Amino acid sequence: MPVVQQADRIFLQHPKGSSAEILLYGATVISWKSGSVLKPTPIERLFVSSTAALDGSKPVRGGIPVVFPCFGAPTHPEHSKLGQHGFARSEVWTYDSIVLDDEAGVSVRLTLEPKASITEKYKRPFHLAYVVTLAEHQLSTDLHVKNTGLSTSPPLEFQALFHNYIRAPASEVLITPLQGVSYYDKTEATDELRSKHKVEKRDAVNVKTFTDFVYENAPGTYEITSPTSKIEIKTKNFKDVVVWNPQAEAGSKISDMETGGWEKYVCVEPGYVRGFVQLEAGQRWIGQQTLTAKL
Repeated sequence: MPVVQQADRIFLQHPKGSSAEILLYGATVISWKSGSVLKPTPIERLFVSSTAALDGSKPVRGGIPVVFPCFGAPTHPEHSKLGQHGFARSEVWTYDSIVLDDEAGVSVRLTLEPKASITEKYKRPFHLAYVVTLAEHQLSTDLHVKNTGLSTSPPLEFQALFHNYIRAPASEVLITPLQGVSYYDKTEATDELRSKHKVEKRDAVNVKTFTDFVYENAPGTYEITSPTSKIEIKTKNFKDVVVWNPQAEAGSKISDMETGGWEKYVCVEPGYVRGFVQLEAGQRWIGQQTLTAKL
């Protein structure tokens, strides 16, 4: 069967050999195995720390966590009671249905709505649907956000992001094309420096040093290339992208990061994180990414 549901997770299997695994906790994709046209044997494309918690006790360190309704520490007044990166990655989602099941691929939908653990810290009405689609060489994740508030209520203001941990040697990986794109460097020592606008001069971005850059109004299509792999990410409605790798400087301080884990991945995270999406009552917004294994 292409879709197998267990108590805490869902497995997707493509007839050509690719697979994906999704935890209901956080709707976090914790595995994507895929070959490419050039190398058809499936290999793991995502990094998950060997010391990550997969039991729902804390957000998963790796895979593809879903960030909503705030990125980083909350800055919007409505998000003031929320923790880092909001609540979507730390709530148990509901398995809704199979969306697609044919030779092209297999797709499932998970949903999240207000419940006691959310409403005690976030009062706005919403409905989230998360659609994960597995194809022979691709994985797509679509986040559907609906403002279920009354017509007289103000717009729903939120941020959203897919926190992709792409498996690759950090010392050799390159991310393109970001040359000429404006960014903010979150590794700087002061708020003044962190809010200073910079422009990327490199034709290919590396993460050989501690990197936490937020690129604004970015191209929307990116390639993550190393000597052994290449992943293309195409996005829709995500105007920004974050490139992050803590290296030893910050990585050694992360409690659920395996020793030297920062050497095994780069985070390339499409999102809407500079400013807020404004969604009127009854309206729906969709943020989408498609990851394609090119090598």
